[in-house]
Amino acid sequence: MALFKRRTVGQPGEWFYCLKHGTVEEGPQCRAADRFGPYSTREEAAHAMETARERNVEWENDPKWHDTGKGGDGDREED
Repeated sequence: MALFKRRTVGQPGEWFYCLKHGTVEEGPQCRAADRFGPYSTREEAAHAMETARERNVEWENDPKWHDTGKGGDGDREED
């Protein structure tokens, strides 16, 4: 058990999106595993989930992601 809790320190003007609380934070207030960022503006942080969805779609449609490499046929099963 740790005697002292490490305080996460950010730079002034950094914005984060907390996944646990669904809120925008100035400076990291929640643990790193529960947040996206840093972002340069509050507005960028507020759109973090939308940005992540867009990037996921791009990644899923990237032919390099679905290449036929070692031991795979390039097809993944959907859940």
